[in-house]
Order: sequence, then C-alpha cells, then structure tokens
Amino acid sequence: MSKVIYLVSGERSGDLHAVELLSAMEASLTEGEYSFHGLGGSELQAKYGDSFEDWVEEAAVIGFTEVLKKYGWFKKKFEQTVQEILELETELVILVDYPGFNLRLAKALRKEGYAGKICYYISPQVWAWNRKRIPKMAEWLDLMLCVFDFEEELYHQSGLEAKWIGHPMVEELEERRVHLTREESLVGLFPGSRSREVKSLLPVMLEAAALVNRERANTTFELAVPSEKIQELAMEFLADDALYKNGKVTISLGESHLLMQKAGAAWIASGTASLEAGFYGLPYALVYKVSQLTYLIAKAVIKIPYIGMVNILADKFVVKELIQDEATPQNLSNEMLEILSDADYRWTMQEELARVKGMLGGGGAHNKAAKEIIACLQKG
Repeated sequence: MSKVIYLVSGERSGDLHAVELLSAMEASLTEGEYSFHGLGGSELQAKYGDSFEDWVEEAAVIGFTEVLKKYGWFKKKFEQTVQEILELETELVILVDYPGFNLRLAKALRKEGYAGKICYYISPQVWAWNRKRIPKMAEWLDLMLCVFDFEEELYHQSGLEAKWIGHPMVEELEERRVHLTREESLVGLFPGSRSREVKSLLPVMLEAAALVNRERANTTFELAVPSEKIQELAMEFLADDALYKNGKVTISLGESHLLMQKAGAAWIASGTASLEAGFYGLPYALVYKVSQLTYLIAKAVIKIPYIGMVNILADKFVVKELIQDEATPQNLSNEMLEILSDADYRWTMQEELARVKGMLGGGGAHNKAAKEIIACLQKG
C-alpha cells in the first residue's frame, strides 16, 4: 500500500504551483511508493482525480468580513481536513501558501499529535503583519521554502529550517513569454480572479476607461478574465458600457499573460497578477478595495507601508497604489493618463520593475522545492 502525501492549496495560483511541484516530486520518487491526496483546484483534480477535492472557488476569499461570512463552512472543512490527514496516516503534509487556513492547520495537526513531516511551500508573508508568529511556526513546521531571499534568514533566526528556492512563477512566466511590440494606446484591465474583486473593481475601471477615452480618443481597452464564470460576471457590467458597445473595450479569456506583454499600461488588482505584470515590465497602477472593516483591520496589523509586492521588494513606490477610498475613477484615470503621456515616468517605472524581476531568482523553483521536500521526508 502506498504512503500518503497530503497537499492543501486554497487559491488558483497555488493550484498551478502545486501541480508542478508534485510532478517534480514524482520524477524523483519510486513509482507507486507514494499517493497524493488533498485540497486544491481544477488542475490538481484533473491530474489526480478524486484524490483531490476542487474547493478553490469556495475557499479563495480575502478579508476578515468575507471569511467571517463563511465561518461555518470553513470550520467544517477545517475539521474534516484534520481528520482526513490523520485517518490516512499521512507521512507528509505540504501546505501551499494560503496562510489563514494552512498555518492553523499545521498548529491543529501538531495539537492532535500528528508526527509526520509538514513542509510549507511559498512562505507566508508574516514579516508584513506578524513576525512574532515565526517562532510558533518553527514548532509546527519541519521546512519552510522561501520565494524571496530575505525571508530565509528570518526563519533561520527562529530555528526553523528554511531554504530560498526563488519564485515559482519565474519559470512559468518565461514559458509564456512572447516577443511583441507593446501597443502604447492599449490599456489592460485586470480586476482580479474572484467574483467579489470583479464586482468591486470592474465598474471603477470601466468608469476610469471612459474618462481616459475622453482625453485620449485613440485609447483602447482589453479586459482579462481567468475563467468562464468570471467572464459571465464581467459581461453583466459590459452589457451597458458605451465603450464596449463601440468596440473600444474587448474581453479575453485566459490570455492575461499575453495581454501583460502587449498592453502599453494597465490597472491591476492587488495580488499575483501585479507581480506577474511587473515581471513582464508592464507599467501599471495597483487598485484594490475591500470591505471597510477588513480595510481597517488590515491597516492596523500590517507593519509595512505598501501592499503591492513590487513595492515591497523595491522598498519604495514603484507603482501607484490606489487603495480603498483612493480607488476612484478619477484617480485611476489621472494615473493612467500620466503613464500614457509621460515617457520618462513610464521608463523609470519599467527600469524599477526590471530591478525587482532580478530579485525573484533564476527559475527552477518547483524542482528545487521538490528536492528539498524529498530530502526532508527521507530524513526520517
């Protein structure tokens, strides 16, 4: 009977990383020795079938109030996951990002007496909101795999084994690279991959697009959506949009990385896409809105002055952050007009984005992570 490796990923990006990681592990493990189970998304389920539950659409919520609304659902899922890991006599648990759930899961497993290995892939950004939690994490985890080089020492100081493997998106984005000349008058709209984000940000972006178009009539806009579900939602807002009716706004499904490479500028929701756009050197403004309670809580606990990873890595404002009350159509429009009209401003931003890209490592993160996890597993 094969030994069990259990993986938990709660977001679409984590699902993609997890498939690559497990594939790399399979290449080094004896065939049939281990079986993979867990919670993930459509990619993991497509590869491993019913061994993985596709829960991402339900699990990928952001914000205190948003999670609170689904507290009962999360509590039940959490308890089921702990029980399943124990019943399967799991030898190794791999936690992929998603710290709100995964760090609590690691703690609960240790409390229940789980003696197997627990490895964390894509280190949570506790350095931004609660560094005091790191010593506790050292009690629960056997290995932390870091995507940014400065994180490794932070974890080492607590006694937690940590390895910097670089960012997993580097290799994936290089594979999607195409050689295009940017269309300077094309603006990309990236309102996020979750329904709540799109409902909050897309109307603002469309209003801002109308303002930009009044000043620069030759400007066109392309909206990137990651799934058919989000496409259907987006069409509810586009149906009555004048620019869409006039062909000035188009919508593309599953082509966000292509748009990042051909657009002249963009508005992008805070999250993975903002770092991906930075990788491709796309000038943009970061936009985000959450519930007021979530915003106030985040403002109280986050210890750094930025929310965009590009700005965090650069330790300065490379891209403008239009957050909460500042995320207005007029502010979005003003920033976009400056990016489109001021060549020096645009060039400086791209120079800084190139510098940040160099901080993400040289690729091969999944293979490096697989090697480190297997070494941890085989230590016994």
